[in-house]
Amino acid sequence: MNEVSTIGVFTSGGDAPGMNACIRSVVRTASLRGYPIKGIRRGYEGMIDGDIVDLDGFAVSSIIQTGGTILKSARSDRFLSEEGRQKAAEQIQNAGIDGLIAIGGDGTLAGALVFHEEHHIPCVACPGTIDNDLFGTDETIGFDTAINTALASIDRIRDTADAHNRLFLIEVMGRDAGFIAAHSGLAGGAEMVLIPETDTDIAEVKTRIHKLMTEHRRSSIVVIAEGDELGGAGDIADAMRADEKFDDIELRVCILGHTQRGGAPTARDRVLASRLGKAAVDALISGEHGVMAGVLNNELVLTPFDVIRSQKKTINREIIELNEIIS
Repeated sequence: MNEVSTIGVFTSGGDAPGMNACIRSVVRTASLRGYPIKGIRRGYEGMIDGDIVDLDGFAVSSIIQTGGTILKSARSDRFLSEEGRQKAAEQIQNAGIDGLIAIGGDGTLAGALVFHEEHHIPCVACPGTIDNDLFGTDETIGFDTAINTALASIDRIRDTADAHNRLFLIEVMGRDAGFIAAHSGLAGGAEMVLIPETDTDIAEVKTRIHKLMTEHRRSSIVVIAEGDELGGAGDIADAMRADEKFDDIELRVCILGHTQRGGAPTARDRVLASRLGKAAVDALISGEHGVMAGVLNNELVLTPFDVIRSQKKTINREIIELNEIIS
C-alpha cells in the first residue's frame, strides 16, 4: 500500500446524531496534519457516481450541533456487486483519494472490509449507528442521543398513562439488538422491557401486566425493541387484545420510529464523535488500515474489521438484570 496523501470521508447506512461532529473532527484533524480531504456524498452510492466535493475547515463550521449528515447517506445495492465496487474504486482514484474514513454501522463496515480486501485502499472506520451493536467500542456515535430521545418520549407518555390508568406499549428501534430498549426502559422506569437478547414468554407478560393494571390499579409502560422475537408493539398488543381479561384495560401502542435518529446530538455523542474522528485520521496516516476506531473503558482502541465482523456485541447482563429486578 502506498502512503496516504489525500483522504476521503463518507457516511453510509442509517444516519445517527453526531455524524456531523465526526465529519468535522476528521476534516479539521486532516487539515491540521496537512492532508487534503474530500467528502464523498451519499455513501457508497455516491462513491460509485463520483459525487465527491472538496472540504476544508470552513466547510464544516457550525455543524457539530446538527443531526443527520451534511454528506448525506444512502444504501447501495450496486456496491454489493464486484462491478459496482470496481467503479467506486476507479472514481475515488480519479479524484486523487488514496485513503478512506467510513462513518457508519454494521453494513458500512461490511462494505469497507470487502472494499479494503479487493482494492487494497487504506480505510479506517468510525462507528456511527444508534443501535450500539458494533463490537470494539463501548458506545457508538448516536446511541446516547437516541436513548435520550426515546427517554423523553417515555417520560411524556408516562404522564398521560398515569392520568388515565392506561397500558402503553412503546416500540423503540432495535431490529437485531435491544440496547436502546434496555437503556431507555431502565431509565424510564418501564414495568417491562422486551428485547431480542432474552426470551419473551407472552403468557408471563400478560399475567404480570394484568396484575399491575388490576390489582394495583396503576398505569404501566412496556418498552419493546422492534426486533423482539414475539414481534413489535403491534403484535404484542394484538396478543393482549385477543385475551378477554384485557377487555377492560385501556391499551395504547406508540411507535417512536425515526424520531430516534434525528435531533441535535448530546454532549456525550459530540465528544465521542470528535475523539473517534481524530483517532481515525491519525490511524490512517500512521499506516493503520482495515481497522475501526472505538473507545473501550474510556481508552481509544483500534479493532480490525474482520474481528468486528466475527464478534457479536452483547448487552451488559447487569442492565438486563436491573430491568428485571427494579421494574
